[in-house]
Amino acid sequence: MKLQITKFKLLLSLMIVLGTLFTSCNPNDDDTPNNQGNTTGESQINLGATIQRDFMGRIVDQSNLPIENVMVNIGSQMATTDANGMFKINNASVKQRQAYIVAKKAGYFDGLRTMIPNQGTNTVQIMLVPNNVIATVASGTTSEVVLPNGAKVSFDGSFKDDNGNAYTGNVDVKMYYLDPANPDNNIIMPGSLQAVNLGGNERVLETYGMLNVELRGDSGQEINIADGHVAEIEMPVDPAQAGVAPATIPLWHFDEVNGYWVEEGEATLIGGKYVGEVAHFSWWNCDAQFPTVTLCLNVVDAAGDPLSNVKIELWRNGATYGRTGYSNGDGQICGLVPSNEALTLKAFDQCGVEVYNIAIGPFATDTNYGNVVMSTVTATTITGNLIDCSNVNVTNGYVAVNSGSVFSSVDVTNGSFSFNIIECVSSTTFTLEGVDYDAFQTTTLLPFNFSNPNVGNLIACTSVTEYISVQIDNDPVNYYLINLNAGSNGGTSFNISTQTASGNGLIILGGSTTPGTYTTTSTSNFMFEVGINMDFSVPDTLQFTLNNYGAIGEYVDMTITGDFTDTNGVVKSLTATVHVLRDN
Repeated sequence: MKLQITKFKLLLSLMIVLGTLFTSCNPNDDDTPNNQGNTTGESQINLGATIQRDFMGRIVDQSNLPIENVMVNIGSQMATTDANGMFKINNASVKQRQAYIVAKKAGYFDGLRTMIPNQGTNTVQIMLVPNNVIATVASGTTSEVVLPNGAKVSFDGSFKDDNGNAYTGNVDVKMYYLDPANPDNNIIMPGSLQAVNLGGNERVLETYGMLNVELRGDSGQEINIADGHVAEIEMPVDPAQAGVAPATIPLWHFDEVNGYWVEEGEATLIGGKYVGEVAHFSWWNCDAQFPTVTLCLNVVDAAGDPLSNVKIELWRNGATYGRTGYSNGDGQICGLVPSNEALTLKAFDQCGVEVYNIAIGPFATDTNYGNVVMSTVTATTITGNLIDCSNVNVTNGYVAVNSGSVFSSVDVTNGSFSFNIIECVSSTTFTLEGVDYDAFQTTTLLPFNFSNPNVGNLIACTSVTEYISVQIDNDPVNYYLINLNAGSNGGTSFNISTQTASGNGLIILGGSTTPGTYTTTSTSNFMFEVGINMDFSVPDTLQFTLNNYGAIGEYVDMTITGDFTDTNGVVKSLTATVHVLRDN
C-alpha cells in the first residue's frame, strides 16, 4: 500500500489496540501525586508523575478500514496516520497512570482513548464514528431528536455559543448512541471506563449505554445548553441487560480535558429506557461503578515466549459483556479491573476463535499476576529484517501482519522484527507490509506461509517493485534488483533468474506452481542451482516455501531457508526472499 507523502515530516512512533478493561501499564512505577487539570483545572484522580513513553496505533472506520491523515495528539506531540491508518509517537510526555490519546479528523467524532502506559511500545486502536447531522432544531422552540434505536434528546430551546452568549438561530444536532452490545465498544468509547464519583473516589465502570451529542450553530460554531437550563436524554436498555438493569443508575459525563468519566446526576429506568437530565453535552454514560485495582498480565506460550496481539476478554461474574484488550509486542496487557471480584479470562486466536479460558481473582490490591501460560495454543514466531532503498536497516518503522481477521503490527529494531502470534486453525497464510517512516517508503503487500515464518529480508522502497535477497551465514545481505526474470518452463515447473549475458547471478528452479513447502528431494523438487557456490554433489537441507505464484504480470513470492555445503566443503546457512514479477 502506497503512503501519501505529506509536506512535513510526520512525527510518528503502534495493534493493535487496548480495550476498556485492559490498558498497558507498569504497576511498579512510582505513584507520585500530581494534579492534571480537568474542566475546573484540577484532577481528582492521582495520575502520577510525568513520564516519557512510546506509542504506536491504528485508526479505523466502522468497517475496520484504515483512515488516513487523522491528526493524533499524545501530550504535546502530534502525528498523522498513514495509508494503513497507523501512527507512531516516541517520547510522549504522559502520566504514570494515564496516557490520553486524541484522534481528530473532519467528518468524525473525536476519538478519545486513555491507557496506562508501559515501558515498551504501547499499542492502541481507535475506531472513529461519522458525526453526521441527525436533525436541525431551532432556538426558542421545544424539540426532540430521536435515533432509530430509540435514543432521544429533548431540548427546551435555550442555547448558548462557545463564548457563553445566548444563541438564536438553527442548531444542527450530531448524535451517536453506543450500545453495550456493539462488538467494537472498546475501541469507540472514550477513555477506558476510568472514573471519579461524587465522593472523589476513583472507580471503574460497567456501561449500560452511552450517548454523544454535538451541537453546531448556523456558522458552524459550537453550541451548548444555556446556563440554568437542561435537556432530557433517553437511552434504551440493551435487552441482554434488561434483567439486571437497576431502577436508577448514575450518569457520567466524559471530561475531555482529563480523559476520564465524572459522575453527574442519575437516570431512572422508565419503559425500557434510562431517562435523565443533563446541563451540557459531551459523551454521557449510564454506568454501574466498582472500586478498582490495577491488574497486569504477561501472555506467553508453552515455551514462555511472549504472545503478540492476543485478544483477551475479562468477564466479571454476573456481567452481561466482557471487556476486551490486546497484548502488546512483549505479551503485556494491563489495566483497571473491579476489586474483589472473581473474573474469567478468555483468549482468542487471530480468527476470533476462543482458545483459552481460566478463572482468576479476586484481587484486593494492585496485582502483577505474572505469566498466563497458554500451553494448548499453536504459536508461531514470524521474524525478518526490514531495509530501506539504500539497503540500510530501517530504524524508524513498523511491519504490519494480517492473519485471519486481525491486523497487528510491531516496531522494527535496527531493521529486525519479530511477532509471536497464535495461528488460526482455518488459515495457514499471512501477509506482511513493512513501512519506513523516515523515507515514507513501503514494501508491497507480501504473502507468506506459516510453514516458513522466517521471511528473510524485506525492502521498504516504493520504487523497488521486485527483488531477491540472499544472506549466507551472517554475511551482509546481497540484493538482486535488476535483470530479474521469472516464468514457466512448461507444465507446472518454473524458473527464476538474475543472470546477465556474462553468466553471473542466480538461478532458482521450481518443480510446482502450487503454494507449499518443498525440498530438493521432493517429488516436485526445487533447486537453488547456481549463484551461491554450492557443491551440488552434497545433499542440502534447503526448504523452498512457495507462498504465491501469480499470473503473468503478478508476483511470485518464495522464501528459502536451510543449510548447504559450498565447494570448499564448508556447511553454510542460507536465507533468501524472492519477490519477483512473472514474465511469462
